Amino acid sequence: MSPNNGYAPGLEGVVAAETELSHVDGLKGELIIAGFPLARLAANATFEETVFLLWNGRLPTQPELANLKQALAALRPLPPATLNLLREAAEARTTPMDALRMAAATLDLGLDTTDHQTTAKTIVARVATIVASYHRLRQGAEPIAPDPALGHAANFLTMLTGEPPSDARVRGLETYLNTVVDHSLNASTFAARVIVATQTDLVSAIVGAIGALKGPLHGGAPGPALETVFEIGTADRAETVLQAKLDAGERLMGFGHRVYKVRDPRAEVLGAAAEQMFLADGDMGLYELAKSVEATAVRLLAKHKPGRNLQTNVEFYTALLLHGLGLPTDLFTPTFAVGRTAGWLAHCFEQMKYGRLIRPQSRYTGVMDREWTPLAKR
Repeated sequence: MSPNNGYAPGLEGVVAAETELSHVDGLKGELIIAGFPLARLAANATFEETVFLLWNGRLPTQPELANLKQALAALRPLPPATLNLLREAAEARTTPMDALRMAAATLDLGLDTTDHQTTAKTIVARVATIVASYHRLRQGAEPIAPDPALGHAANFLTMLTGEPPSDARVRGLETYLNTVVDHSLNASTFAARVIVATQTDLVSAIVGAIGALKGPLHGGAPGPALETVFEIGTADRAETVLQAKLDAGERLMGFGHRVYKVRDPRAEVLGAAAEQMFLADGDMGLYELAKSVEATAVRLLAKHKPGRNLQTNVEFYTALLLHGLGLPTDLFTPTFAVGRTAGWLAHCFEQMKYGRLIRPQSRYTGVMDREWTPLAKR
C-alpha cells in the first residue's frame, strides 16, 4: 500500500467493484435495477423476469421466460439429505436463518458445479423450497411438494400455507422479491463476490452471503417496526407512544437509513404494494393504522432530530407486507434471502467475468521487535 492510500474503516467510501446490476443514490432516494427505476420494475415484473434481467442484462422474450420458469420449477425438489438435515434442525429448534445456512451448503448435491447456469438456477429454486419446508417442519407438519405449474412466488406461498394464494398476495410477494433482489455492494453481496473471486463454486459463495445476511447489523430486524404498530393499537395513541419512546432515547424502528438521506425508494414501492394487497385481500384497518403511525413518526422525528431527515426505510413496509402475507417474524429475513439470492448470483457472474482475486491490504498496529522468552522463564 502506498503512503497516499489511507485507512478506511469498514471500507467506507472505497469503490471495490464496478457493476451493471444496481445503482443507489442515497441523496436522491434512487435505486436503479439493471437500468430500471425500482418502481417501474418491481411492480410489473414477475420474479423470473427479474432473475433473467439480472443474469442476462435484458428482459426475456416469451419463450425465454417460459424456459426459465420451467427450469426453476423442475429444480425445486430438495435432495433427501437436505430434507433430513432440515428435520434434524427442526428437532433441535434451530432458527430459520441458521437452518437456511446449513441446508444451503447441500444445494449442489448431485450437480455438476462447473455448469454455472444450472447451479445458479438450482440455488434460486431450492432456497425458496428450503425456507418453506423448514417453516412447515417447525410447525410439526410435513413439507408440501413444489407445484411445477406455479410461478416462483405463488409456489413459495403455497408451500408455506398449503393453500392456493390469491392473485393479490402473489403480486404482493412478487413485488417484494423484486424490490430486495439487489442493492449495490452491501455486506452479503460483497461477501459473495470475495468468495467467488477465489474461483470456488457458487454454492460456497451463497452460503457465505447467507452467513453475512444473518448478522443483525446487515439483515436487520423488520419485525420490531410492526411490533410498534401493534403496541400503539389505535391511531389516537400514536403520538403518545412514539413520543415516550423518543423521550426514553429509544430508536423508532423502520425509520432512518445509513445510505438514504431521504425516503427509502423501497419503502415507497412496498408501501404501494401493501396498499394494493390489503385492499384486495387483507386487513385495511391495519394498513391505515400503519400509515398513521408512519406519518406521526416522521413528524416527531423531524422535531426530535432536526436536520437528520429521518424518513421511512424498507423495514417498515417489509414488516407490514410480509405480515399481511401470513409470515411469522422470524421468516422475514429468510424470505428476503429468497429474493436476494438471485442478486448474489448475478454479482457472482460479474465477478467471475472480471476474474481478479479480491485482496485488500491491512495496516499493522501491533508491537515490533519483541524478544523471545524461554517457556521456563515466563
